[in-house]
Amino acid sequence: MTYWRVPLDIKKVKIPHGEIYINIEQCKGCGFCVEYCPKDVLEMSSEFNRKGYHYPAVLKQGVCVNCNLCEVLCPDFAIFCLEVEPRSPEPDEVLERKEES
Repeated sequence: MTYWRVPLDIKKVKIPHGEIYINIEQCKGCGFCVEYCPKDVLEMSSEFNRKGYHYPAVLKQGVCVNCNLCEVLCPDFAIFCLEVEPRSPEPDEVLERKEES
């Protein structure tokens, strides 16, 4: 997340972070989780599960913001997200204040 201005409470801001777990054998490859992920964390794998479906794979594990949208949309309950320790924004994620001349 990049801020267009630096919030006054930037030291208190914590970015939520989640870890995604996929039950590969339960997945039917609908792709809802991949399509609606706001951070594009998932992609469809080129491999097949036992049922013959392509299943999602985690593309960028550290980018997940634990929105649980993948978990809510999955019709087979094959994916879930667990919250891990929130992190502070990185220095390059916060724009520096421009001093007026």
